Amino acid sequence: MATRVLLTALLLAFLLVATPFTARVARADSEEDAAAAEVVEGADLGIVGDDTQVSSDGPLSPAPGVETVVVFPKNAGKIVLAGEETELLVGLQNEGESTLNVVAVHSTLHLPFDHNMYGQNLTVQNFFNASVPVSVQATFPYKFVVSKFLQPGAYDLVGYIVYEIDQHPYQNVFYNGTIEVVEAGGLLSVESVFLITLGIALLGLFGLWAYGQVQQLSKKTKKAPKVELGTGTTDANIDEWLEGTSFVQRSKSKKKQT
Repeated sequence: MATRVLLTALLLAFLLVATPFTARVARADSEEDAAAAEVVEGADLGIVGDDTQVSSDGPLSPAPGVETVVVFPKNAGKIVLAGEETELLVGLQNEGESTLNVVAVHSTLHLPFDHNMYGQNLTVQNFFNASVPVSVQATFPYKFVVSKFLQPGAYDLVGYIVYEIDQHPYQNVFYNGTIEVVEAGGLLSVESVFLITLGIALLGLFGLWAYGQVQQLSKKTKKAPKVELGTGTTDANIDEWLEGTSFVQRSKSKKKQT
C-alpha cells in the first residue's frame, strides 16, 4: 500500500514540474535570422504609455505586400518577468507599391483559453518619421512591461503594428502566441514553494515506507530464543538415562524409608 502511495505521489510531482515547461511555445532560431534587418534611420520614438490610444474608425486590415515578423532577443522561450521591461524587435518588409509610414506598435495580453478576456493592455509605442520605402525591410524596437501584480502563468500576447500608406491607416498582427509570465525579484515564487513543500512530503512518505520495510525485515531475521540449561534440566536428563536401572530402585526405596 505504501509503495502505491509513493508511486502516485512521484507521478503527480512529475506532472506538476513538467506542466509549466510544456506550456511554453518557442520558435526556431531561423526566425531570428529572418528578422535581422536594418533599423530605419531617422525614426524618432514618440509617446510611450499604456493609456495612449491608436486612433481609427474601426478594425484595421493589413496592406497588400506588407509582411511582419517578430524576434524576442536572447529569449527563445518567450519568458517575461512581471514588473520588468521586456524588449522585442518587430521586422516589417514593404513589398507594396508605395512608401509606408509606421505610426505605432502596441499589444494586448489575453487569457489563453478566451481572447475575449483581457489580461492587460500593454504599452503603445508611437513613432515619428519612420518611413519604409518599397522593397525595404526595417526593424522597430518595442518595449513593454507586464504588471507585477499579474498572476504568473501562460498568456497569449497579441502584438500590432500600425502604419499609413497615402494617409490611409493599416495594421498588421506581428505576433499572436504564448508567453510565459514569471515572478521577478523574489527568491521563491509560489510555484517554487509548492514544489518544495511537495518534495518534503514525498521525502516523508519515503521515510515512512523505508521504516516499515526495515521493521518487517527485522521481524523476519529475529533468531529463536536461547534455552538455558540449568540444574533442573540436567537432573531430568540423568533421570531419563537411569530409568529402569537398579540405582533408581534403590533411590526410591530409601525415600520410602525416610
